[in-house]
Amino acid sequence: MNNYETLFILNASLDEETIKANIEKFKGVIEKNGGVIDNVDEWGRRKLAYPINKQNDGYYTLINFKSNPDLPKELERNYRISDAVIRFIVVNPDK
Repeated sequence: MNNYETLFILNASLDEETIKANIEKFKGVIEKNGGVIDNVDEWGRRKLAYPINKQNDGYYTLINFKSNPDLPKELERNYRISDAVIRFIVVNPDK
């Protein structure tokens, strides 16, 4: 299993329940596909470096996890089809 970390930014105009539900959904994708979550770090609402879709703020969440090499592709697919996600990145910090 490889180490990975993912950072995703959710639309800051969403209410707290929707934000928590989206974070749980992505944690569920990791766990359902055989990944093991090491750490979930919610950075909260922050100003974006530049406007994205006419928005200046986003809700940042960092998740560190271990998984097989196929899981990041599935996770990225889920990010792409979610309307709540503004931006995302999945990296292997060991490389």
